[in-house]
Amino acid sequence: MLTDTICSIATALSPSGIGIIRVSGDNSISIVNKIFKSVHKGLKLNQVKTHTIHYGHIIMPNTEEIIDEVMVSVMKGPHSFTREDVVEINCHGGIMVLENVLKLVLTMGARLSEPGEFTKRAFMNGRIDLSQAEAVIDIINSKTQLSLKSSVNQLNGQLSNKMDMIKNQLIHLIAHIEASIDYPEYDIEALNQDKVKLDIEKIIKDIYELMRTYDSGKLIREGISTAIIGKPNVGKSSLLNAMLKEERAIVTDIPGTTRDVLEEYMNIHGIPLKLVDTAGIRVTDDQIEKIGVQRSKSKLEEADLIIFVLDASRALDEEDLHIIELIKDREVICLFNKMDLDEKIDRKSIEGVLDHGYMIDISAKNVEGIDALEHAIKDMFYLGEIDVNNDLYITNVRHKNALEKALISLNEVLESINNKMPEDCWSIDLKNAYENIGIITGDTVNEDMIKEIFSRFCLGK
Repeated sequence: MLTDTICSIATALSPSGIGIIRVSGDNSISIVNKIFKSVHKGLKLNQVKTHTIHYGHIIMPNTEEIIDEVMVSVMKGPHSFTREDVVEINCHGGIMVLENVLKLVLTMGARLSEPGEFTKRAFMNGRIDLSQAEAVIDIINSKTQLSLKSSVNQLNGQLSNKMDMIKNQLIHLIAHIEASIDYPEYDIEALNQDKVKLDIEKIIKDIYELMRTYDSGKLIREGISTAIIGKPNVGKSSLLNAMLKEERAIVTDIPGTTRDVLEEYMNIHGIPLKLVDTAGIRVTDDQIEKIGVQRSKSKLEEADLIIFVLDASRALDEEDLHIIELIKDREVICLFNKMDLDEKIDRKSIEGVLDHGYMIDISAKNVEGIDALEHAIKDMFYLGEIDVNNDLYITNVRHKNALEKALISLNEVLESINNKMPEDCWSIDLKNAYENIGIITGDTVNEDMIKEIFSRFCLGK
């Protein structure tokens, strides 16, 4: 399939100023040449210089009926994203025109690309490694400047360079060990066990320092999944609107207005916060509301943080106590809402159960106490100063798992040395460590994992 010429719409399929159809493969230039007519008479795309743009029209090849006025970019391999010949047709951004041009390209001999196949070809053709390929989708999905900068650093090879350095150190040790075992007649200098231990301990320290960045890195990449929980009519939707500073959720005095979960992102000190406004948790006979309540409980289970909203103008009841029982062992910020009204809630009965959480007075209606809530979230999750310009962060759980496995293998090498095991035993564990580091960059990854990673990409990328 790597020899096929592939094509796809590379921009959002929606009305816009410009839409791009990307074509990559050995026949990309000749395929587009069949349906492109330059305003310069006689110009053929297969004769133009690489990295040039040409103005003209996409036409029906038989009738020369004009489909659209376009700019066509030609980028010849290996100096392109995929290291193949790439042509990008810049059309007007209408849905119909993009679909019509795409159909023409397919008719001329290209096939529709799979999700992420352009980036997959860049990886398979050696332009980028696997960690850099993953950074591409992270850039697309970035929610904050921090997550964008971190992803750009990874695309530029910050993680790859660190992994290459560790792999080179491991290769040096493996090569020396195996040479001394396989070619004893050459009187290769014996390895100094103390030196080997120092080298391995240095690698272990480097890996451990990288793994320590994962908690912060995960927040940079994925954000904090935050469920706003409470019984009906306590002000959950009003809180969401106050935090977002816009009327995003419908607010009424009727209990059970919110029937389904509503998800929105906001930015707190550079960390994306995924806010989930949920249906009020209570016992109900309404079948639709029951579904909403069940979804609320599912979101509660998935959340990194729970914002528990109580109506401070009312006494606690069984519905409040039921929710408290559900969340008592979780990361919780408890909000006493409606502080603009007379307080009737018994705080002491809550503090005894949620004494590990934050207790904050707010009025979502008057947008009071929101700053205190944001500072509480920052204190709970913001683990020191994050400087993505100078520091490397592990943001991907796949990378973290591979580092953990490499760390186990390296510690087993140290154990073998301490137990006076033969050098070939060291070599086995060193190779395992090397393979796990190689999984991050794609050097030792299998086809199933490659397919799974690129299946998360969008079409056209």
